[in-house]
Amino acid sequence: MTIFIQSSVAFSRVRGSGRTRLAIRVALVALACLVLGTVIRAQQIASLPMAPSALHAALPDDSVYRTPDLAFVDRARSISRLPLAQDAAQQPPPVELPLSLDDAIDRGLKHNLQVLLASQTERAVRGQISSIFYALLPNMKATAYTNALEINLAALGFKPSSLAAFGFAPGTISTIVKLDTTSALFSADQALFNLPDLYLYAAAKKAATVVAMNTLNARGGVVQAVSTQYLAALADQAQIANAQALVAADEEVLRQATLKHDAGVGANLDVLRARVQLQSQQQALLGSQNAFAKDKIALNRLIGLPAEQNLALTDAVPYAELAQMPLDQTLALAYQHRKDLLGLQAQLEVAQRAQKAVRYERLPSLAFNGDYGVLGVTHGNYHGVFTVQGTLKIPLFEEGRFRGEGQIATAQQTALSRQIASLKITIEAQIRASRMDVDSSSELVRVARSNVDLAAQALSDTRDRFTAGVADNLPVVEAQSALAAAQSRLIATQFQFNQAKLTLALNTGVLESQYKQYLGR
Repeated sequence: MTIFIQSSVAFSRVRGSGRTRLAIRVALVALACLVLGTVIRAQQIASLPMAPSALHAALPDDSVYRTPDLAFVDRARSISRLPLAQDAAQQPPPVELPLSLDDAIDRGLKHNLQVLLASQTERAVRGQISSIFYALLPNMKATAYTNALEINLAALGFKPSSLAAFGFAPGTISTIVKLDTTSALFSADQALFNLPDLYLYAAAKKAATVVAMNTLNARGGVVQAVSTQYLAALADQAQIANAQALVAADEEVLRQATLKHDAGVGANLDVLRARVQLQSQQQALLGSQNAFAKDKIALNRLIGLPAEQNLALTDAVPYAELAQMPLDQTLALAYQHRKDLLGLQAQLEVAQRAQKAVRYERLPSLAFNGDYGVLGVTHGNYHGVFTVQGTLKIPLFEEGRFRGEGQIATAQQTALSRQIASLKITIEAQIRASRMDVDSSSELVRVARSNVDLAAQALSDTRDRFTAGVADNLPVVEAQSALAAAQSRLIATQFQFNQAKLTLALNTGVLESQYKQYLGR
């Protein structure tokens, strides 16, 4: 039950007493929905599924591809649209777009759909906060109206015989009364003392921090996706270069085997074996070229370019050892920079402020409203009118509702606290695993480099023996296969090493700002 203590002068136009509280609660519900949607999208981008590629790289699905800039897409399509069959001969070759890793990440952050959606969500939250702030300000408005009124007194029971009882002679007063009135009023109302509304507004302001952290978290996921895809394309490009070199070497082996066979000093088996090796390497080259083309299409999608846009990757495969910080310093850095953790902590503050609002609902609230203006007959005399009203609300017999809302707020805080504690444990596990991946992949790169050197030396020795006629070309073919496998493993381990460093930076929360340092660029 609520007690109203009112003081008013003249006729009072009573406003809705719960306008401010209702507006703030409705806006907070909308804020909660927006924040939840952003959190879900941030969690989705943080756990991107794996897509098959030549190196089993971590690639995002279509849900995180960026929407292209329309003007840029139109220009790109105008210069690189695939030609039709009838005019293919007249079309110039597609123009390649030079693209570095920094350019790719910059384009990705500008055009990725998840970042754009998160930015719009953040904008919507700011709009909701403005609406809540408006509900706390004085509500002032000016109204004016004019009306024409016709009243049938007989219909209201005032017949001529009834009017005679008031001393009016029959026929002196018409039962039809016409009246034109005009009014102009200026009204205002304001909550003078209402602590729950203030704490609800403070909770809404903190919700903006939650959405901002989720936006930054989405940006970090996009940086990882773009950089991983770019490195995968670089790895494919290196595979193509190695395959082309091996094809050229196999062609030379085939030429020498054919010359020896034609001269009568070589066996036909050597020619057949060299031809099979050459065709196998040509197949590997085609496979690498196909993987490279598909990875460039996926990269185009990530950075908002049309699928047919040709890219010229200007960066080389980065390789640099990473000097890791001690584990305790890495964890401290992650706790300060992980956006998902900061977002949960901000959500906890929102819940704490909402609980304070529930607690202070037991206190009285004081509000004021009034208006001042003129009222009178149209084109006649006008008189000043005003209303002044103070409202004091004292909640009684609502303890059950207050306790229920308090239990809900306490449960939300407990759940968020447990999520924060669990996320800290998860962060530690992720960082430990990432550090192990960096160390192991770095060692794998060193071993792969040594294997490539040994395989190249073995191939050189077997070629010398084959050229001198000491042995057939079987050892040469075997040595070439071993070198090709060693080079492929080196490229794969370098990609794995760079990916492990990016994952460590992501788990630490500094990927967007320090990816160059982690890649050694």
